[in-house]
Amino acid sequence: MEELVEILAKALVDQPEKVAVSMFKRENSYVIELKVAPEDMGKVIGRQGKIAKAIRTVVKAAATKKNKKVVVEIV
Repeated sequence: MEELVEILAKALVDQPEKVAVSMFKRENSYVIELKVAPEDMGKVIGRQGKIAKAIRTVVKAAATKKNKKVVVEIV
């Protein structure tokens, strides 16, 4: 799922080399942390958060298929 978030983010931003994705376990779920360049933050979040919501929806669908709970945080 980390790779999925990375591919989606790199397709959206102007500086794909500054995209960093990490995953760690928190209590009863996994957290995928997405870091992008400050100039690209708006492109990843989108208008009214629509792109961020779409990324989270895709990841949630992939996680559900594997019976896991995953949260995507954009930093």
